[in-house]
Amino acid sequence: MTAGLFVTLEGVEGAGKSTLADALEERLRAIGHTVVRLREPGGTSLGEAVRSVVLDPAHGDVCPWAELFLMLAARAQVVHERIEPDLAAGRTVICDRFIDASTAYQGAGRGLGIERVQELNRLATRGRSPDLTLLLDLDPAAGRRRQHDRPDRMEQADLEFHRAVRDGYRSIASAEPRRFVVLDAALPASDVARSAWEALTARFPDRIGHVTDR
Repeated sequence: MTAGLFVTLEGVEGAGKSTLADALEERLRAIGHTVVRLREPGGTSLGEAVRSVVLDPAHGDVCPWAELFLMLAARAQVVHERIEPDLAAGRTVICDRFIDASTAYQGAGRGLGIERVQELNRLATRGRSPDLTLLLDLDPAAGRRRQHDRPDRMEQADLEFHRAVRDGYRSIASAEPRRFVVLDAALPASDVARSAWEALTARFPDRIGHVTDR
């Protein structure tokens, strides 16, 4: 059986990752792919428990290292419990945030160091990397204006932090052009979805049209 395709979506708060994931899932299912949707932190009972803790504003000033290791624990579990088995079964996995989120948020935003966080990511995931990462690039101020729900602890951080996160994402994408496609998230959602689909079909023409699991 052909191994599945692993696509991750990254970007600052309000960039439109969930909207894009919906559009990609619909198109992939329409051509016969079995699609698994995951989010980080989350995707497992352990991951969802970590999510409820790490994003809760009630915890206030969390140590950046504690924040990072909570994320890494959730990531190790979702790779073990969901991502590896689903890919081995030939399914297409779309994950809302993955390794690059920690590199951008904790490595760049919290100042823990991009290379240091990347090495810890490799340990937590046993080297598992996405086949394609779609970075929805957006001015954090514009992303904040799009948000309507009560902000979580990460979203409550000031714009200076979120601008550092954006810069971190851009730096990572620049260093890995073969894995990343940068999308202008300021465009209408339909245009972003079209560009994302074109990137998928251009990068994986033999896999996008191939049904791997029924």
